[in-house]
Amino acid sequence: MDKRFWVGFNLVKGIGAVRVRALLSFFDSLEDAWNAAPEKLQEAGLSAKLAESIVKLRAGVDLEKIWSQIEKQGIKILTWDDELYPPRLKEIEQPPPVIYARGEITMDDHYAVAIVGTRQISPYGRQITEELASFLAGQGITIVSGLARGVDAVAHTAALKAGGRTIAVLGSGVDKIYPPEHLQMAEKMMKQGAVVSDYAVGTPPESANFPPRNRIISGLSMATVVIEAGATSGALITAEFAAEQGREVFAVPGSILAPQSKGTNRLIQKGAHPLLTPQDLTQALNLTRAGEFKAARKAIPADALEAQLLSALGAEPVHVDEIRNATGLPIEKVSATLTLMELKGMVRQVGGMNYISVRDEQGEYH
Repeated sequence: MDKRFWVGFNLVKGIGAVRVRALLSFFDSLEDAWNAAPEKLQEAGLSAKLAESIVKLRAGVDLEKIWSQIEKQGIKILTWDDELYPPRLKEIEQPPPVIYARGEITMDDHYAVAIVGTRQISPYGRQITEELASFLAGQGITIVSGLARGVDAVAHTAALKAGGRTIAVLGSGVDKIYPPEHLQMAEKMMKQGAVVSDYAVGTPPESANFPPRNRIISGLSMATVVIEAGATSGALITAEFAAEQGREVFAVPGSILAPQSKGTNRLIQKGAHPLLTPQDLTQALNLTRAGEFKAARKAIPADALEAQLLSALGAEPVHVDEIRNATGLPIEKVSATLTLMELKGMVRQVGGMNYISVRDEQGEYH
């Protein structure tokens, strides 16, 4: 697969997950789609205007030159076909076809929690953010945020200080760190995580780019925690995306008089989990032993119960109720064991309480 053409289509406004899928189903590859005549692009389901945009763009760009710049800057390109494309992100409704990354995304980042909030962080918010990010990083959980001033920056910094992994999702190209005063922090993150974006290299940090990137912050994460947020905070958009993606949402309660807590208190009122201690989150997600589970990722089934559940699973999604019926086990035991097995990397929930087993060709778990 030639990733240059994935990068090429990423430069075309109006080409996202839905249209890339349409092109891949019609053409043998994106290379064929890139070189296709406008009529063929329209046969694939694109509008005449979009087909014209592609023809015009490809006449004016040098993919070889763009790829050379990407390689010089050490930027990695992950597409849907890549083994290291984050599996949780792939599960959302319209996963970005291309992810640009500086640093490393690893299988350990499957255990990730997003921490987001206001840029106008209060001393209370700072303390909670530092304690939560440090605690989670110490448990081997990757901290995901947006590199913005305020809560984001405090969360990233605390994770780095704790020796943990952290990922920043940008509203610009990965070569355009924003805000600029966070460049040094971003460089540290590239050694203990990654800076990622679905925006093409060279894309400036325009205000319209930030709300859409929030779906990636929540999409990479098992849960999203909103520390502080005003009534119209962008962090609330991240929480909304998380809920739509079927991920857990937590919010830190605050004074009803504090402007920074209006958004979080409202989230709790609407059904978000109130976060009172870091343990609230790890217990709710069964992450209390995530570090140990990581080490056990490739282990064979630890007991007969796990083996029994695996026998009811395969590559096709199976609903938890069907697993219960197949095994004859109580639903509480099935759910608890499946959660444990997911943390070990033995199974994966693919939405709607449906599970698949996760094994490679040698039968080992990933």
